[in-house]
Amino acid sequence: MRVKKQKRHRRAVRFYTACFGFREPFKILCDGTFVHHLLTNGIIPADTALANILGATVKIFTTSCVVAELKSLGQSYSDSVNAARNLITARCEHEKRKSAVACITDVIGENNSEHFFVATQDAELRKKFQEIPGVPVIYALRNALFLDRPSTVQQEFAKTLEEQRSRMTDLEFEMLKLKKKKAMTDKADDTSDANEDQNDHIVDTMEAKRNVKRNRTDTKDQAQFKRKRAKGPNPLSCKKKKAQENKDAASGKESNVDNTKVRSRKRNRLRKSKITIKQTV
Repeated sequence: MRVKKQKRHRRAVRFYTACFGFREPFKILCDGTFVHHLLTNGIIPADTALANILGATVKIFTTSCVVAELKSLGQSYSDSVNAARNLITARCEHEKRKSAVACITDVIGENNSEHFFVATQDAELRKKFQEIPGVPVIYALRNALFLDRPSTVQQEFAKTLEEQRSRMTDLEFEMLKLKKKKAMTDKADDTSDANEDQNDHIVDTMEAKRNVKRNRTDTKDQAQFKRKRAKGPNPLSCKKKKAQENKDAASGKESNVDNTKVRSRKRNRLRKSKITIKQTV
């Protein structure tokens, strides 16, 4: 696929997804002419070829009226009949068989509510669907597939839709009026509350002035100074404490103190004169 062709297809797919709500996987409604062309030109598998031009996954549909029309064309279309039977069948709700053109036209309707891509080789059907907004058309030339550009009718319809979306509806206009009215009332309530607060402040100031006149003083309250409390001595001017003596010195002092204690037992002393007398005897 050429680059220009790929860009054109991508631009068309983006148009239908943005303006008409097409979503992946894209649904493709095929008629008998398109199915027969795919088989005769070897464009298989069909889902892969269609996914390449749309740039997304696809689901291929047909109708029972299309299958019946292919069957009525004879033995030469037997392969096309078998291929069409393998596709997903879209509901057409026709009790009696209609032509493929009439059946597909009824399935698409006026606004293509099912978001189908229509794949056909019928030139008149292609021209007809270009006049209906929101109906993209796929066709084939030999072994190549193409997606039609959005027609001028479809582009104008998308533009009018965009303008309608941007405009304000009557309901939205009424809701906006109610919202503005509510905002004005809330603002008025806020201003009234502010005026009441201002009046209260004025009354309070007037009462304060009246009390000042009764007390015969217009001076403000004097500033209260803190009393100076007595502080401790300057740590830099104090002497350092002496280090405690060793434990041995402390234990020695305790022993001296114990020695100085008065003994409870009395000691009898012998005088020297008595000792000498005993020796002479």
